[in-house]
Amino acid sequence: QVQLVESGGGLVQAGGSLRLSCVASGRNFSMARWAWFRQAPGKEREFVATIMWSGSSTDHADSVKGRFTISKDKAKNTVLLQMNSLKPEDTAVYYCAADPRVRGLGKFSPEYMWWGQGAQVTVSS
Repeated sequence: QVQLVESGGGLVQAGGSLRLSCVASGRNFSMARWAWFRQAPGKEREFVATIMWSGSSTDHADSVKGRFTISKDKAKNTVLLQMNSLKPEDTAVYYCAADPRVRGLGKFSPEYMWWGQGAQVTVSS
């Protein structure tokens, strides 16, 4: 079993920054790819960003490009999401996802085997 734990959410004013962290623990195998998704009240879960554990490939949703950056810290088995210039429409529960299968970057929820519990991010206007 694998556990993903997010941290770093909170309340911030528009234009501010937050950094989310996701650490994996449990079964000792490496995840091939990681991602962040988010779900706002009354809306479907949507892709935010994805990263491959090996190499430097990343991708970000158009709505966050230039503002959010996904990165990894291999020494800590952690994936980060730096969120700058936050907007009220970024308010959502942010979920970390990971998958051990080597299939390239993934932008869709069913591509990920493991999920965290979510971290609330609230941006006030």
